[in-house]
Amino acid sequence: MPELPDVVVYLERLQALIGGRHLLRVRLASPWVLRTVEPAITAIEGKRVVGTRRIGKRLVLELEGDLFVIIHLMVAGRLRMRPAGAAIPAKRGLAALDFPHVTILLTEEGTKKRASIHLVRGVAGLAAHDRGGCEPLTMTVAQLGEALRRERHTLKRALTDARLVAGIGGAYADEIMHRARVSPVVRTDRLDDDDIARLHAATRAVLTEWTDRLRSEVGDGFPEKVTAFHEAMAVHGRFGRPCPVCGAPVQRIVYATNETNYCPGCQTGGKILADRALSRLLKEDFPRTLDELE
Repeated sequence: MPELPDVVVYLERLQALIGGRHLLRVRLASPWVLRTVEPAITAIEGKRVVGTRRIGKRLVLELEGDLFVIIHLMVAGRLRMRPAGAAIPAKRGLAALDFPHVTILLTEEGTKKRASIHLVRGVAGLAAHDRGGCEPLTMTVAQLGEALRRERHTLKRALTDARLVAGIGGAYADEIMHRARVSPVVRTDRLDDDDIARLHAATRAVLTEWTDRLRSEVGDGFPEKVTAFHEAMAVHGRFGRPCPVCGAPVQRIVYATNETNYCPGCQTGGKILADRALSRLLKEDFPRTLDELE
């Protein structure tokens, strides 16, 4: 799922490519991708792009006439830059935004079709899409503490809840918790002030570092290979590989279609967290500490 660093880089490149240009038309390959009926899609055609902004993980194109295009990529949605008038791919193409010099395609890998486009008018319409979470790069330590302690959840769930913190998904939550040396399953009402301070610092550092890294990789091009898995990540997607800090093998908790990656050496005092499926299968043989794992 594209998260805050990916969305920021997308928006920067969109601003550079289409800022000040007129949106000639929008072509829809799948009628369900447009989730609103008012304003009509014809209302935005011919309007000039006057800005871009982010709402959590949503990309927003601001058009003249107080009109906004909100694109939510969800898990598998991606944007592609193509020559003007490019055809929409038959199987994975959802829509095309045509400009005089370039076409921006919205595509989606897979079959669940979660990506969406909303058209709204005015800041009130835009605000309706804000889940209310605090902004990771501008929030204070106190604001993060209030958000995380507002409800009693595991830390991983709280960090990825857009009502509490905006723009963070599973990948960067794993990296933040590892950087802060906090367990992903600690209950948020048990976080002390030192935990909150470390999480705050880790959030700003991880998101800033990865935004800078992705920005550097894209350069003057367009982000065509957006992924949640990067070789340089510390724990996310690195199950079984050594932690770059302490060398312990990275572990994971798998649930449904999601997983949490963590380092038992850095985050859980050497304890292996129970994986619902695997621990039930292995029962007495399930390793509970790093020593048992070895």
